[in-house]
Amino acid sequence: MNAAQGAMAVPALATIGSAQDATKKAARVTAPAEANKPTKAAAPSKPAVTLNVRDFGATGDGQTKDTVAIQQALDRCGVLGGGEVVVPAGNYSTGSVFLRSNVTLRLEKEASLLGTADFADFAVSQVRWEGKWIQGHVGLVSAIDADRVSIVGPGSLIGNPALGGRPNAQNPLRHPCVVEFINCNDVRLEDFTTSNRLMWSIHPTYCERVSIKNLTVNATGGNGDGVDIDSCKHVVIDGCKFSTGDDCISLKSGRGEEAYKLMRTTEDVVISNCTFEDANFACIGIGSELSGGVRNTRIEHCKFTGAKSFAIYIKSRTGRGAFIEDITADDLDVSGMKQGFLRINVLNSGIQDQDPVPGDEGIPALKNLRFTNVRVKDMPTLVDATAIHPNKPLDGLTLSNISGTCAKGIYLANAKQVKLSAIKVKATDGPLLNTINVTGVGLTGTAKIDAPKLPDPVPEPAEPYKLH
Repeated sequence: MNAAQGAMAVPALATIGSAQDATKKAARVTAPAEANKPTKAAAPSKPAVTLNVRDFGATGDGQTKDTVAIQQALDRCGVLGGGEVVVPAGNYSTGSVFLRSNVTLRLEKEASLLGTADFADFAVSQVRWEGKWIQGHVGLVSAIDADRVSIVGPGSLIGNPALGGRPNAQNPLRHPCVVEFINCNDVRLEDFTTSNRLMWSIHPTYCERVSIKNLTVNATGGNGDGVDIDSCKHVVIDGCKFSTGDDCISLKSGRGEEAYKLMRTTEDVVISNCTFEDANFACIGIGSELSGGVRNTRIEHCKFTGAKSFAIYIKSRTGRGAFIEDITADDLDVSGMKQGFLRINVLNSGIQDQDPVPGDEGIPALKNLRFTNVRVKDMPTLVDATAIHPNKPLDGLTLSNISGTCAKGIYLANAKQVKLSAIKVKATDGPLLNTINVTGVGLTGTAKIDAPKLPDPVPEPAEPYKLH
């Protein structure tokens, strides 16, 4: 279902013109961290119209399906040129609804959209699932091919736990998330709460200029990611609180030859002033679907309070290809991790694609990773960065001004241009620094470790891959 184009533009987020894009691209060459600073959004224009879903028949009684009434209000707002659709206090049972260009969905205090328990109430489209484009149910609130779309609070969006989980024999299509915007520009998500179980919460895909601010994101159970940024550009995630059943934030760009051919990179992402608690995997996961690459990401002024694995997990595998480069993390407080602060595994994380990128081209490239001003408490392992291929060693790793306590220290393999300084952490279980095939500065006193076990090379296919 495609979004209708409004006749009058009512910006919800300041657009970034082509001249600014060119300036940012030039800046990334010399100062990638500076390129990641958030752009201040202009104040939104006065809405052309303000419509109330109650005026279109919505009941908000928590029992009656209000899908048609809510969609009528959104459609009417779109054809009138844009504005706001207001959801007053109440519980509105609904299937999937679609925002149109220039439309803001405003959830007032004590207003909740509640997903129904019926898959048939959720539209079907091409959606991304684990890095592949497949048929699937779209999100509770969605937009496709729309510009200047917003959801603002302080109300709530609540997915139905009956629709969580992975595709299965009974329900073979991908299950719905809570918010899903596909191929949209100038997206604003602000000041509301989400709740979901066993499925992602917020999933922008192929979007540009995305602002996610002051959200409370709750999810439970495996597969319960908070925000999945999927092949998007110019993204700000600021002031959000996450309590999730899987990665709090995951940065992705597709899997295998399909995504490698499309090469839709996730880039220019700022994650700032957020608090993370994860029950099943990592707080911030970069990967493992990375065949379109991830670059120019900055994580700053954040607090990590718990994770089943690591606070930050960079993950991919041979057969993904592409790159992870210019990742900067600064001013972090980290505690409550079950495995450690930082993990880098680009050898064997995630399922192999049925059409992997062959040969050395399929080995992910790592470049310019910086972690500075990090305070850790009781880390089982400070850094585990050993699962890196010697054919493409990590090129540029900075660890500076790291303080606190840990059991095991830093483990590095197959890296060059490493810079370690002011590591004020004492490892209680073995040497602080453990390496193999690593060069750089600050490596005095290192203990030697075994080389990582390498996966089998990915062979060339009998026929070259073609998009299909």
